[in-house]
Amino acid sequence: MKKNRNNEIDAAQAEKIACAKKTSIGGQALLEGIMMKGPKMTAMAVRDPSGKIVLEKWPTQSANRPKIFKLPIFRGVYGFVESMLSGYKCLMRSAELSGLEELEEELAREKEAKKQAKKNEKKGIEAPAEEVVAESAEVEAAEEAAEAAAEETTPLEEAPVEEAASEEAVAKEAPKAEAKKKDKEGSGLTTGIMIIASVLGIALAIGLFIMLPTFIYGWIEKAVPFLPFENAALNSLCKSFFEGIFKIAILVGYMALVTLMKDIRRTFQYHGAEHKTIFCYESGLELTVENVRLQRRFHPRCGTSFLVLMLLVGMFVSFFIDPLFMLAGLYEGAGYLALRALVKLLLLPLIMGIGYELIKFAGRHDNILTRIFSAPGLWLQRVTVLEPTDDMIECAIAAFKEVIPDDNSDKF
Repeated sequence: MKKNRNNEIDAAQAEKIACAKKTSIGGQALLEGIMMKGPKMTAMAVRDPSGKIVLEKWPTQSANRPKIFKLPIFRGVYGFVESMLSGYKCLMRSAELSGLEELEEELAREKEAKKQAKKNEKKGIEAPAEEVVAESAEVEAAEEAAEAAAEETTPLEEAPVEEAASEEAVAKEAPKAEAKKKDKEGSGLTTGIMIIASVLGIALAIGLFIMLPTFIYGWIEKAVPFLPFENAALNSLCKSFFEGIFKIAILVGYMALVTLMKDIRRTFQYHGAEHKTIFCYESGLELTVENVRLQRRFHPRCGTSFLVLMLLVGMFVSFFIDPLFMLAGLYEGAGYLALRALVKLLLLPLIMGIGYELIKFAGRHDNILTRIFSAPGLWLQRVTVLEPTDDMIECAIAAFKEVIPDDNSDKF
């Protein structure tokens, strides 16, 4: 096999090999790991701080979805929502397994110590914040030791043997109960954070991708002399085209900016390991690091391609919104922009469904049509899918092997 600079097989041979077998198995890059989802099982492989691969798996929830969500369009909406929820949970879990949460807590403590040091300097206290924290910790430890000593000096000989044994059992169970209580509180806090983050994320997405393009085009219309056009249909077409391009620019700009972060770059490298592993399986080759390393990074069923397709489909659907408002006599007026944004929001499930069907079609077929509408997403993958290292590929292989069904139910 010929190799290029990126250590990949040439494009022509890659396309030929990738057509050997198509699979419905997909995945998601996590923090220091990868999640793979098959028709029956879902698994995630994450490297812990010691470098060991921690593997977790569970039945795929979408396997038992209602019949209506197996129909075209509806299955796209269900798949998008379910993948967002499960993906976020896996991200949170990967943060725990990889030790990033502990690292963030340590950084927070150091930041608090620095703040305390500045306060001490202002107050004329020479002792560093670290010493103050250590002293407070020592005081707390001394108090706990004193309490424990006081409990130990309680005369047990006056109590019956059964009562002493009971107290000993309670003493053993107390830490377990406290640990369970803390886990429950932590779980509740995590759930609360997830809900708040989801609500804020949805609000931000609506603001950036629905409201902002519409209002910006309104400002452009006032600033540019020849806008709006006299022809209302042409003006509608121009507006929809501008909004679509503006949304894509926001997405590309956001992806490019987050790539500057070290942790995100590593996540995008795991994204590359996910794609390469799937291609290796589809080619019928053995899942080894050497074989996976030679595969392409860019896959037509990628979530990045799905996002771009949703924006393009949204642009096409928008072409029909303004003409319908014209027919209803609602093209002008104070509430027009708000009503237009509301209609776009209500059309999101339809856009999701169409985008999903197109992605699914592109995954099953390789022809001039699928190459055309897959091209923008494949181009953006050059930003979100980076070349992985061998240890990342090992994680992808470990997770992938756990979700391969015995009955070939993953084949398209």
